Formats: sequence, structure tokens, C-alpha cells
Amino acid sequence: MTNNTNPPPAPQHSAAAAVPSKSAAALALGWLHTARFLTTAPQLHFLPHLDVPEIAFVGRSNAGKSTCINTLTQQKQLAFASKKPGRTQHINLFSLGKQGVTDAVLTDLPGYGYAAVPKQDKIRWQQVMANYLVTRENLKGIVLMCDPRHGLTELDEILLEVVRPRVEEGLKFLVVLTKADKLTRSEQTKALSIMKLQAGGGEVRLFSAPKRQGIDEIALLLWQWAHPAGDSPAP
Repeated sequence: MTNNTNPPPAPQHSAAAAVPSKSAAALALGWLHTARFLTTAPQLHFLPHLDVPEIAFVGRSNAGKSTCINTLTQQKQLAFASKKPGRTQHINLFSLGKQGVTDAVLTDLPGYGYAAVPKQDKIRWQQVMANYLVTRENLKGIVLMCDPRHGLTELDEILLEVVRPRVEEGLKFLVVLTKADKLTRSEQTKALSIMKLQAGGGEVRLFSAPKRQGIDEIALLLWQWAHPAGDSPAP
């Protein structure tokens, strides 16, 4: 049998999507493990102009965004998790690529919707994120973090409406249902079904850091977003 190190095509949006092979997932996770801090920006005009694919992580404060990023990259403190949700209000960029060559960027957008943040700060950051999601030219995909126990919030739904035109034009979109270990198996199935109806054609995956659930699938999906031609990362 001929060994093929190229990850297979990303699983399609289907309840019967195949589980990725261990070798493909290992390559994708190895690529994500190369993540390193690139820059931080308080406003959009401070962001560098890049010509590599960019994948943005967004979500309500305390939805588990930092945990997901750190788990996928296998780095405990890459994404900063503030003890006071909503206090981290910078856009953080992390470069990806082996041998020091950047072939993609992960963007960690500030968490939104936390009650303790002053209203004017909420409005300002909602505008910053909306502008980023609409205007960032090299943005190739969006990962929305959602705690399935609470479902989509009003701000999540606003974000979906903001990105819908770009998603219809081909922008990749994934909803990650975090903290899946807090749900029973039947609750997980129900949450997946509901979110697939709400995701507007985007992908939906369950995720749990303690249970290692969904890590391989999400890693492979992100790798495919950044490498649409299917080129294998350098070993």
C-alpha cells in the first residue's frame, strides 16, 4: 500500500462525515503546534497587511475560546485567558508554519458580551470586530465559539448576519460547540442538530478539551482552509 501523507479532503457538512485518519490529524495538529505570537493590535489600522490565509476565532466571553486555541495548538498559554472575561481587548495574531515560514495566521478576537464591561466598550469592540470581519482581505475562515448550554446569544446572531454575505461568497465558517463534556450524549446530538440549522451553511463541531473531543476534526478542517490546494506541510 502506498503511504500518502497528504491530509484527505476536509469532511463535508454532513451528519455522516467521516472521522479523519490519525495520520492526517497528526499532520494538521503538528502544523497548529507551530503557532507563535506575531503581533497584537488595539485597532484595525495597527494590523499588518498579510498575504497568507487568516483564520479568526470569535465568541462571547467565557465561551471557551482561549481554551480551544490553546488545546488545538498544544500550547498552554498561547491565547490569553483573563481571570476577568471581557477585559482582553486587543486583536492577537499568531503565525503558523514550519521551519519559521509563515503560511497562515490565527487571529484571536476579543471576547464580547460580558456584562461587567462598560456599554461604550462593548459597542466599540462590536464595531471593531464587525469591521475586521467585513474588510480583512486575507480572511479565509471564521471559527465561532458557542457554549451549547446557552445557545446563540443576540450578539452571536448579529455576528452571523454581519458575515453572512462573505460566507455566501465562499468564506469558510465553523461553529465550535465548546464544553461538550457538560452535555449528555443525547443533549450533544440535539445541540448539533439545532446549530446546523442556525449556522447558515457553515460547519458545526462539538469540542471538549478534557475529553479530547473534536480536536482532530477541527484541526484538519483548519488545515484544509489554509491549504485549499492540498499541499502537504513540510515534515
